[in-house]
Amino acid sequence: MAATIHLGYPGLRGWLPYVVLIALMAALLVQFGRAKVEVTGDELRVGKAHLPLRFVGQVEVISKEAKRKALGPEFDPAAFMLHRGWVGPVVRVHLTDPDDPTPYWVFSTRKPEKLAEILRSR
Repeated sequence: MAATIHLGYPGLRGWLPYVVLIALMAALLVQFGRAKVEVTGDELRVGKAHLPLRFVGQVEVISKEAKRKALGPEFDPAAFMLHRGWVGPVVRVHLTDPDDPTPYWVFSTRKPEKLAEILRSR
């Protein structure tokens, strides 16, 4: 889009869209990367989604090497996913709620072992 405007308006006005769009993309990437993963009270929060801990079933830590397979051929399209490519390992949390059509959650976290230990202990 910036290149199209640049072709029509050479000079300083032509560079303005590049400055605006690059800043906008940088702001969006920072915002996407700010998703928090936390256990508060009696629920697991991943980004804006939340799951009561009573519905947490089996918890698996998937290594950086096995992540491609877990998010590819093994992935269920009905699952909840919050994946950040620059964060290595992911955690898969199976749900025990019979009324929820989501079979499991898969999300990136920097401390997967610690989170899995907390979820398993509750």
